[in-house]
Amino acid sequence: MTLVQLSRVTPGVSDWFFQSLSSPFIAAAGDSRLERLPIIARDLLTSRLPEPWRWWLNSLLAILVVLFGFAILFALLTLVERKVLGRVQNRPGPNRTGLPFTKLRLFGLGQPLADGIKMLTKEDIVPRSADKLLHFLAPVALLAFSILTFAVLPFGRNLVPVELDAGILYFFAAGAGTELAVFMAGWASRNKYSLLAAMRALAQLISYELPLLLSFVPVIMMAGTLSTTGVVEAQAGWKFGFIPHWHVLTPWGFAAFVIFMVSALAESNRSPFDLPEAESELIAGHLTEYSGFKYALFFMAEYFGMCALSAMAVTLFLGGWRAPLPFLEIVPSYVWFALKLFALLFGFIWIRATFPRLRIDQLTRFAWKFLVPMALINLGTAAFWSLTCNWSGPLQLARWAIALALVAGPFVVMGRKLSRDYAPRTYRYA
Repeated sequence: MTLVQLSRVTPGVSDWFFQSLSSPFIAAAGDSRLERLPIIARDLLTSRLPEPWRWWLNSLLAILVVLFGFAILFALLTLVERKVLGRVQNRPGPNRTGLPFTKLRLFGLGQPLADGIKMLTKEDIVPRSADKLLHFLAPVALLAFSILTFAVLPFGRNLVPVELDAGILYFFAAGAGTELAVFMAGWASRNKYSLLAAMRALAQLISYELPLLLSFVPVIMMAGTLSTTGVVEAQAGWKFGFIPHWHVLTPWGFAAFVIFMVSALAESNRSPFDLPEAESELIAGHLTEYSGFKYALFFMAEYFGMCALSAMAVTLFLGGWRAPLPFLEIVPSYVWFALKLFALLFGFIWIRATFPRLRIDQLTRFAWKFLVPMALINLGTAAFWSLTCNWSGPLQLARWAIALALVAGPFVVMGRKLSRDYAPRTYRYA
């Protein structure tokens, strides 16, 4: 449908439509019409409503788009992960289930739908001695806390569901509620294995939450704001015309990014930190007494948490929606955000296919004796980087050398000290 036909179908909206496409915002940002396409589509749906109703519908549309988008992403991630794991393990992975009511297999694209139908139709078994109310609320609460973290993520330029001055603080506060839901699941099951696994899961989550929080403090120091959009704006521009001002491209930023991602693996119960669901040790952990759709909610919450933490890593360290090179700004900002998000999610899957599971003593030792001290030292590195921002010429090289030494020196010393008490493994075969 052309723009002239659109004006005939919806009179009164076409003038606003042309003004939106030729607004100073697009000219200033150097974007194409695709940049404002989501906002234009939203306003076309709500432009005829009264002003009080428009805000409510705009908020509802934002909620539906975020929920539907990440639900589709969750379904695709389950398939992609099984495909990647199958490729790494030299097996085909799911490739039989096709689209319903057709004979098209399409590389097993119907597998997520089949899994969803299976979970919905399986029997929901609740132990007789379990606390039925808490048993039901635990997966709901875990999923709800995971969804709340999406509210402040900047998915693109002017594409933030809720703009908060303390958006980063809200993100981690909402994510901390998952610990309560995990313990609720173990306690309500009235199962010793479930309770023991829930306590072990709490030890893991609390241990890695501290380095996770300490890793984003240097970003706040450098950006001077707790707003997610403010952090992205602080990474605007390019050095020498082609090197982006992303935090990850600095010594302190790279160290903080690595600490953040390692802690994110543990916080989302991903391998090699998937001890809360270690089926070889504690059956299925705090999920032992769950089946059917409740089990699927736990599974969905884990993937939602992984997506939220990856999106926050993109915001804090990888420039958010910003393009890596100036001439690539013609690509819409939400496309760049999605590409960076998919890259980190693929990294989560690759790590699961590569590394074996840690023991609980190795896990806690690594958190408290390595990640926490490294995060604290990195705060000093970021402070030094901020105080020497005016150095130029040869002093700029000295600045980089000192910052790299502040990061690499403690890494080597503490890494050797961490493994000093462990003798080399000796493998014996029958």
